[in-house]
This record gives sequence, structure tokens and C-alpha cells, in this order.
Amino acid sequence: MRRTKPEKRKIEPDLKYNNVNVQVLIQHILKQGKKSTATRIVYDMLDIVQDKTKKDPVEALEAAFKNVGPVMEVRPRRVGGATYQVPMEVDAHRRLTLSIRWILAATHNRGGRSFSEKLAAEIMDAAENQGSSIKKREETHKMAEANRAFSHFRF
Repeated sequence: MRRTKPEKRKIEPDLKYNNVNVQVLIQHILKQGKKSTATRIVYDMLDIVQDKTKKDPVEALEAAFKNVGPVMEVRPRRVGGATYQVPMEVDAHRRLTLSIRWILAATHNRGGRSFSEKLAAEIMDAAENQGSSIKKREETHKMAEANRAFSHFRF
């Protein structure tokens, strides 16, 4: 096992909007080292959101991340030969990571159009508490609520 936890890397904000969350989204979309393509996808998505909502796209993005991010999740804990699903609170860094992961998964499952348009639609839905990624968060909260009896097995 590891002696200490590795230190978190400092993420620089993106160039256009000077926002760290936009840069984190770009990093998550990144496939096979094509950063310019990932950056173009995110900036096109933000332009689409701004055109359709007539609001600041970064605020819509952050609202979507806040709405999708789970407060509670279940983690497996082994006690005496049995594995229990123990509900635990989610820290802020993991909450952001899960919300981005769920939004991108929901985007991949949407049909038709370009990836930028699908991502924009999912972001706008999530900002209004709708869509597949919000459904995923609700399922996670239901699972944590259902296993509340095992909360005394916390780590």
C-alpha cells in the first residue's frame, strides 16, 4: 500500500474563459492526445449554449455540474465475509469528476447531430434539472437512501 496520498495537480484555467472547470471538461473529452479537437468541441458547445439561452455559458456549465454532482454515494465495505453498500458523502473533487463523467456518458448516448450540439443539449438540460445525467444522480441518491441502515459501517 501507499504511504501517503499523491498530491493533487494544479490545473491551469483555460485561455478563452479563464475558468478551471472548462479546462477540466476539455481534459475529460480529450481522446488520444487530440487536445485541439477537444478544445474546439468545448468552445463550440459553449457558443451554442450562449446562442440558445442568451446567458453566460460558463454559468450554465457550472450550474449543470452543480445539479448533476451527487451529495451521497454508496461504497462497498467488507465486514465479516459480507459486502455491504455503505452510503458516504462525496467530496467536492469527486463530485465534479462524477458529474463530468455522467454528462459525457449521457451525451454519448444521445442520437444524431455533432458532439458539440449533443453536449450543449445535455448541459442545458442538466442546468434545468432534466436529462439522463440528472436521472443518474437520482439513482445514486436512491441507492444511498436504500442502504442507510448500513451507515454505521463507515470507514
